[in-house]
Amino acid sequence: MPKLVVLITTQVEKGLAVAEAWESAGAPGVTLVESHGLHRLRERSKSLEIPLIVSMARLLRQMEDTNQTIFSVVDEELVDPLIDAACKVLGANSLDDDNTGFAFVINVERTIGMRPCGPT
Repeated sequence: MPKLVVLITTQVEKGLAVAEAWESAGAPGVTLVESHGLHRLRERSKSLEIPLIVSMARLLRQMEDTNQTIFSVVDEELVDPLIDAACKVLGANSLDDDNTGFAFVINVERTIGMRPCGPT
């Protein structure tokens, strides 16, 4: 069964390197998305002393504290190599280390139009 591997990290500058490492490990495609955690948005809103609803759009435009969300749908045997590759790029023994990020894996019931894994 295919798996969706999702990694969220604060090390935005290493996002592209993680994606390239995943591709080298055999991921057929990798997507990177800049993201913002709600906790961080709330903390920033408090420090600026403006209501969250009013400030949300402005905060998103001004925020430098972003996350990189990286994901790929892969065959099950690629899950561990992708996690290992991410740890190596992020300079961590494991994603349990501080300031690396976290990952999760979800079963994918069905895919449509997914390229096969491996070199093209």
